[in-house]
Amino acid sequence: MFEKILVPLDQSQIAECVLPHAAAFAKIYDADVQLLHVLERPSLSDRFHPIDPLAWQFYKSEAEAYLNKVADSLNQAGLNPNIVLLEGQPAQTIINYAISHDINLIMLSSHGQTGLSRWNVNSVVRKILQVLQVSSFLVRAYNPIATDMVDLHYHRLLVPLDGSQRSECVLPTAETFAQRHQASLLLGHVVVKPEMPRQTPLNQDDLDLIKNFVDRNLSAADNYFQRLLKRLTVDFIPRLLVRENIALSLHQLVEEEVIDLVMISAHGYSGYGKWPYGSLTSSFIEYGTTPLLIVQDLAQKDMSISPAEEAAKAIKGH
Repeated sequence: MFEKILVPLDQSQIAECVLPHAAAFAKIYDADVQLLHVLERPSLSDRFHPIDPLAWQFYKSEAEAYLNKVADSLNQAGLNPNIVLLEGQPAQTIINYAISHDINLIMLSSHGQTGLSRWNVNSVVRKILQVLQVSSFLVRAYNPIATDMVDLHYHRLLVPLDGSQRSECVLPTAETFAQRHQASLLLGHVVVKPEMPRQTPLNQDDLDLIKNFVDRNLSAADNYFQRLLKRLTVDFIPRLLVRENIALSLHQLVEEEVIDLVMISAHGYSGYGKWPYGSLTSSFIEYGTTPLLIVQDLAQKDMSISPAEEAAKAIKGH
């Protein structure tokens, strides 16, 4: 499934928190791992200050030596990664490379050379995730897993499901990891209490309607889990919740169950190509605290580009 894995690095130690995860994935899928570093060109504001060719060559040699050092550490873990050194603006260069080389999993640290910040992901990572619509793996640099390159094991996996086929596209990967890591697999489903806006307290008819709605969906969810039990090749722990807010309840479940890897589809029932991710997946990108695997359920041809991207292409065309 993940035959070509791209790991962008910026020479910072905090960005390297993704490497043990890359090794874990590469071993399972016998994947081709590519370590990419982008030498950032000066911005337009610096265009009147020419680059010293000697300094640039030193900068380039330093980056290449860094990539070789990281590659050596992965070699000791039994991998044989390729190194790629490019020049350009980081986000767009990474995106272009991934598309042109048919990358099917990009593994990103939430932060890098600019350091940790109050933002859950930095600007470069956000740009990549918004435009590069392939499966992705996000590691929280402020909450890394303490392990060396060869000893990473996941213990408790969570897969949020809404009953749609789109949300189930992550299940084959979840089964594989549960088996290989002997990890507990939790499947989470939230039955939402319907909103009934009122300026006055709900009457008994309203309460009965809510109860009937919830009971019906609980029964359907229970039947859904029973069908999954017959389909899946590994045991799983069902977590069927009744809450007002899906995202909030699943984030709480991650904390309560001490989950160390969330695996989720890019879209669910509402999935279509207008946005790169559904609302739940976007919530885990922006507010999650654990490693996050996002399996892209849509083909590139089925996705729409944003108005901003259309405008940018139009400007470049003139």
